[in-house]
Amino acid sequence: MRVLVVDDEPALRESVRRGLVSGGWTVETAPDGEEGLHLASEGDFDVVVLDIMMPRRSGYDVVRELRRRGVWTPVLMLTAKDGEYDEADAFDLGADDYLVKPFSFVVLEARLRALVRRGAPERPAAFTAGDLVVDPAAREVRRGDTRITVTAREYAVLEFLVRNRGQVVSKAQILRAVWDAAYDGDDNIVEVYVGYLRRKIDAPFGARAIETVRGQGYRLVDSTAAR
Repeated sequence: MRVLVVDDEPALRESVRRGLVSGGWTVETAPDGEEGLHLASEGDFDVVVLDIMMPRRSGYDVVRELRRRGVWTPVLMLTAKDGEYDEADAFDLGADDYLVKPFSFVVLEARLRALVRRGAPERPAAFTAGDLVVDPAAREVRRGDTRITVTAREYAVLEFLVRNRGQVVSKAQILRAVWDAAYDGDDNIVEVYVGYLRRKIDAPFGARAIETVRGQGYRLVDSTAAR
């Protein structure tokens, strides 16, 4: 099994490389995001280990560009325990798993084996609801021919709704799918983000894609911009 390890910390990069090689993996390494992007785009890897905070290109930039290029190799991202970056953003951009530094090598290898067993996902198709289009590959939202700018979290909420279009989903379901598992705040945060989305994907177009189902949650339905 071939793995690419991209991290700008030489000691950590070498430690991971040695450990994986001793476990029977074939390992290539890269010291920054730019070289990592090149290798991941051109090489035939089973999985990529990708740090977030790196020179030249961040791990976020790398995974976003890989997915834009149609490279669906599973990516495990390494995040700083006290960093300002949110693990949810890594998933929003196309990562498949993450691990917080410092981490157990045993856990790292187990996560990598699980990703390899799962394999590279097929390129996701765009989801539609009326003339609303949610494109996971490009991380784009469009209403007809109009591109709509949304934040990473707004996109994640909308993608979950459109993947379950026509079905009622509760606030708890949305929280589990979009927010960190350790989130223990008010579930009204979901209502706040639904409001943000309505102001972007519905109100300017005279449409009503996101319905509130009283006492149950939300449902995304087919809707088309008013003409």
